[in-house]
Amino acid sequence: MLSVPVCFLRSRPQCKIKAFILFQTDHFNPHFLFKNKHFNTLYRYLMTNDKVSFKRERISTKDKDFLDLDISSVQSDKVIIVIHGLEGSSQSSYIQSLTPLANKKNIDVVAVNLRGCSGAPNLKLSSYHSGKTEDLLTVIEYITAKNIYQSINLVGYSLGGNIVLKFMGEFSDTYAQNINAAVGISVPCDLKSSGVEIDKFSNRFYQKNFLKTLKAKTREKLDRFPEANLQSKKILKARNFFEFDEYFTSVAHGFKDANDYYEKSSSKAYIPIIKKPSLLISALDDPFLSPACYPFDEAKANPNFQLLTPRYGGHVGFFTDLKVSRNIWLEEQIINFIVSHNK
Repeated sequence: MLSVPVCFLRSRPQCKIKAFILFQTDHFNPHFLFKNKHFNTLYRYLMTNDKVSFKRERISTKDKDFLDLDISSVQSDKVIIVIHGLEGSSQSSYIQSLTPLANKKNIDVVAVNLRGCSGAPNLKLSSYHSGKTEDLLTVIEYITAKNIYQSINLVGYSLGGNIVLKFMGEFSDTYAQNINAAVGISVPCDLKSSGVEIDKFSNRFYQKNFLKTLKAKTREKLDRFPEANLQSKKILKARNFFEFDEYFTSVAHGFKDANDYYEKSSSKAYIPIIKKPSLLISALDDPFLSPACYPFDEAKANPNFQLLTPRYGGHVGFFTDLKVSRNIWLEEQIINFIVSHNK
């Protein structure tokens, strides 16, 4: 069993993990500004891209709700289904960056807007959460029924990455068999400990902004669904993710409480049973991830699962240069992995 270096547990940015036989540590040497985890994280959200011309398709879910899919097609027989992170959408900069490069490699992109994230409120009290793989399954079934693609691949960022990795394990003997390759980026695969990490003082700026938009959407739902009899005051006064998940997420989605939600939705437990090529890319300095979110032992034990852990990169950052056009390291890792399993 591989032991994780003590320096990793104490102070990840100073931990010099140069190589593991079974873990990729691809060369990643950013400009000194991007060696600051917060600068790298925030720069991703501040950058601008040329907007992708998506074609939108709305599909129905089995519970009579809907999902909006944004599609960029080059008439390929290969496709990547992409899922954004918490409170993101198809307009998130990382999806806007990946899509044109995938298209250049003759790969179509289907960007999934999770429920309530496409600009239109969804129809149910429940919306999306970190472990809601049934909506991903709905998209895969829809794409498969089109009978266009010979290969289907999955990419997920942060929360979306947790959904992707959980799906690959949860359905390893069934639906996941139809997936060629899957990639997760900056995945909080241990949800409870990640929540503790983001509640630390240095990360509360991020948490506050996430909670602001989550509460705004929830306030609208409380108005529309008064019969749900939720504890609205506790929800709207939630100080951290645990309190929000305790009083809203878990209740609205049928879990006993926040801990039950975290236990059943964390993708880490599903990594050992993944049976198709899957890759997790997480920077060792990611401000949102706890040591438990780096599944070194799972990667050693499962030949179908690879782990790429550069020393720097922040959360869904991985920028190397102030010039936006040069920042394609992450996209190259994703596309190279997918292409290598689509020959």
